[in-house]
Amino acid sequence: MNPRQPERPEVPDGVRLSKCVAELKACSRREAEQYIEGGWVQVAGRVVEEPQFRVRGEPIEIDPHASVLAPVAVTILLHKPPGYDAGTGEPIDIKGLGKGIRQALTLVTAELRASDDRSGIVLLKKHLAQQVLCVPLESRASGLVVFTQDWRIERKLTEDAGVIEQEFSVEIKGDVSPDALQRLNHGLKTEGRPLPPVKVSVSSTGDTATRLRFAVKGVHPGLIAWLCDRVGLQILTMKRIRIGRMPLAALPAGQWRFLMPYERF
Repeated sequence: MNPRQPERPEVPDGVRLSKCVAELKACSRREAEQYIEGGWVQVAGRVVEEPQFRVRGEPIEIDPHASVLAPVAVTILLHKPPGYDAGTGEPIDIKGLGKGIRQALTLVTAELRASDDRSGIVLLKKHLAQQVLCVPLESRASGLVVFTQDWRIERKLTEDAGVIEQEFSVEIKGDVSPDALQRLNHGLKTEGRPLPPVKVSVSSTGDTATRLRFAVKGVHPGLIAWLCDRVGLQILTMKRIRIGRMPLAALPAGQWRFLMPYERF
């Protein structure tokens, strides 16, 4: 960071941060705004992204690696809890508030960032702009949700949706008979046409519930519920635990992290 400060008189209403940065960097006001919006500028030890922020004598620091280039497009992995919309627009009952829609992207805050995020990226307002949710998930379900600014990842997850396998952990009320399991794997059609390939197996059993593993290509919201309904199974909970090669892993519910450069779907 550059500790050098411009000499400026005390102004009761403060001085625009962009003007201060332009003086410090000997650059144009537009370039100063780009430094600020890129997250390169701190005021009193805190990153400030608003060029119009008023400075009233606080120390200003500019990262020595500051660049006017646009921040790199980022991809966000979120463990969505039930009750948040992830691309389906389903209103859901919110306790004490009645029906409404809470957008999953509102969970992407500095406070809810996973502690094991190793990306080293400082969360900026620009990282939340123009985010595309690539693989929808039911509001009542939980699990892995992907937001991206990267057109390559968006294209991969949308154009190849029919061949990318998704994995779900589905808790079913009571027992699941061998016949129901057989029909889920091989015997169901819709309007005379076969459904996308589905692999269903029992993960665990308990006194009151059975946990099934669904691995499906070309899945869309509502498909798993439709399949279960056709064989008389009642879903208690559903969680998406993998999209392609990307697992939910140990990401806590309600938290998020940035996709690492080496990770692939």
